[in-house]
Amino acid sequence: MSASETVPYGIPLDRETPFDPPAAVMALHRGAEMRRLRYHPNGDLGWLVTSHRLARKVLADPRFSARLGSPVQVPIPMPGIEAYADFEGDFPATPGMFIEMDPPDHTRLRRKLTGVFTVKRMKALEPRIERHVQDRLDALAAGPRPADLVAQFAVPVPSMMICELLGVPYERRDRFEADSRALFTIDAGAGAKEAAMNALFAFLGELAAAKRAAPTDDLLSDLAADPDLSEAEVAGMAALLLIAGHETTAKMLALGTMALLENRDQWDLLRGRPDLMAGAVEELLRYLTIIHTGLIRQVKTDFEFEGHQIKAREYVTVSVQTANRDEAHFIEPDRLDVTADAKGHLTFGHGVHQCLGQQLARMEMRIAFAGLIGRLPGLRLAVPAHEVPLVTGQSFYGVAELPVTW
Repeated sequence: MSASETVPYGIPLDRETPFDPPAAVMALHRGAEMRRLRYHPNGDLGWLVTSHRLARKVLADPRFSARLGSPVQVPIPMPGIEAYADFEGDFPATPGMFIEMDPPDHTRLRRKLTGVFTVKRMKALEPRIERHVQDRLDALAAGPRPADLVAQFAVPVPSMMICELLGVPYERRDRFEADSRALFTIDAGAGAKEAAMNALFAFLGELAAAKRAAPTDDLLSDLAADPDLSEAEVAGMAALLLIAGHETTAKMLALGTMALLENRDQWDLLRGRPDLMAGAVEELLRYLTIIHTGLIRQVKTDFEFEGHQIKAREYVTVSVQTANRDEAHFIEPDRLDVTADAKGHLTFGHGVHQCLGQQLARMEMRIAFAGLIGRLPGLRLAVPAHEVPLVTGQSFYGVAELPVTW
């Protein structure tokens, strides 16, 4: 298929294997680095970028805006999206959600948090992460077998940590976990997503107000006390951190464990060589790439890009899955190798929107995988791999349950 041909509406989401991108997406990548993509059933066209080289260029180029001008968030079929076909004008950015903004708005809000997520400050959190991991491993080891690693380990570890960092009571997690899932569920519909966001803002707004009156030693108290932030911005920033801080890492912990168990030589290698763990985390991030629907940008102005005439307001989707499997950048990209050099993967994005919490996520995964392998070296799947339920209907890919025994 040539780059000038139109791709049918929608990016394929169904995977033939649990660890590889959909074959149809990889086929598009092999055909062209950049091609047309249909974004709306009525025929609206944008672009799909699949190579590592062009992905980095798009994500670093300020002419591609993170400030999307319509509710078409992902180029995949979404029930009810046709209702927006006649909408004119730009939707307002969600207060505090700086991932939806460009500089200078993005810069102003992100700077409020950069001091929190430095390597030095994340290093200081290491003992607390280790405590959370050991507590969950104690509970897992003492409980019945088989056990669901998702519910009993992969979700609680990052959830406890982000709740502690923000100052959100972990016992109130039912107030945000369901809303988080709704926001990431592709076919939830605009009404359900709006209701989930409103509920999340209300919850965090109430909590911020309480901390403004009686501050505690946590990030939400700091944000609530900042005179430069509106109450809505505080709630939005907290919501962004809360959602991103547990959902993505939880999916990586569960899917990464499954990948290591299904590649037992890699599990055994890490058991004997714990010094490889930091690099193994990077390789798992590259190999698995849980960013399921791509990163969306909107063109600010007409210009020529890589030989293509692109127009203002057109959408461009960066396929992180294919970029991380690009044979032009990575050696044997379709093989999991914890000794490989996975530097340069795009799982945390690139450019000004590169994930702010990436050092925390790396540390959580490194400590959690090391703890799991060291404490339960005989861990194995309790069901055949093809029976593990996959999560393909959300923005981030993963497993719904991971039955394990030892």
